[in-house]
Amino acid sequence: MISYSSFAELVCTAEKENKKISDLVLADQAEQLETTTTEVYNKMCKHYDIMCASIEEGCKEGIKSTSGLSGGDAFKMKQALNNGTTSFGNLFSTAIMYALAVSELNAAMGRIVACPTAGSCGILPAAVISVARKKGLSKKKAVMSLFTASGLGMVIAKNACLSGAQGGCQAECGSASAMAAAAVVELLGGSPTQIANAAAIAIKNQLGLVCDPVAGLVEIPCIKRNAGGVTNAFCAAELALSGIESAIPLDEVILAMKNVGDLMSQSLKETAEAGLASTKTAKALYKKVFENN
Repeated sequence: MISYSSFAELVCTAEKENKKISDLVLADQAEQLETTTTEVYNKMCKHYDIMCASIEEGCKEGIKSTSGLSGGDAFKMKQALNNGTTSFGNLFSTAIMYALAVSELNAAMGRIVACPTAGSCGILPAAVISVARKKGLSKKKAVMSLFTASGLGMVIAKNACLSGAQGGCQAECGSASAMAAAAVVELLGGSPTQIANAAAIAIKNQLGLVCDPVAGLVEIPCIKRNAGGVTNAFCAAELALSGIESAIPLDEVILAMKNVGDLMSQSLKETAEAGLASTKTAKALYKKVFENN
């Protein structure tokens, strides 16, 4: 069985056995759950289908959160794409739209997959599904890449954390971005070592990111951070696939993220006491949502 005590363990085993990380994680999970690989794969397929459905639903016109603070941005991106007015390429803009769609649907109490958390739910689906569709890759490849992302998520959970309340947004959107980068690198044929480099770069790029939700709700700035998280994942994947390495190994980066989280003020860990949540406008939005209702 895999211990998930380090990602280097997964990389070493995959290279030694000439297998993909996703294959190792799938087989290990079947063993740990005392079931078949087919059963575990089918369960992940269902998660993938929910991700796809959440994108379609979140892109519709009229999506609005109960608070009224968010909704409609994914539809605006969809219109820009349809009108050909986006500036940085179809894949880039599509991924942003998908990330916004899933995040906005979450805020509107729709059905999503927490991957690894509800607050960061748009990043992994946006990355995997946009790349798979753009490159014409099979559903099976897309689903299998989620096992690579899951393996990384388990390593992070074991050695650091995935909770904004414990480690700041770096633990949520940072981890999700790393998981997305890992999945994309495998999707595009990268090696286990390149997967590790991409994940390390993604976390480093968001190291120290605080969790400062306006009005204490997972909407502002969370939704747009999902958009930022998928673009960061693309950046990290592109670097790694080009042969660029992280100077600091992934497992050390994960430990650094834990250390930063431990040092972070409690006011910056989902308490809505500092950061953006303490701005004049944020306080006015709080009153609009809670005191006026």
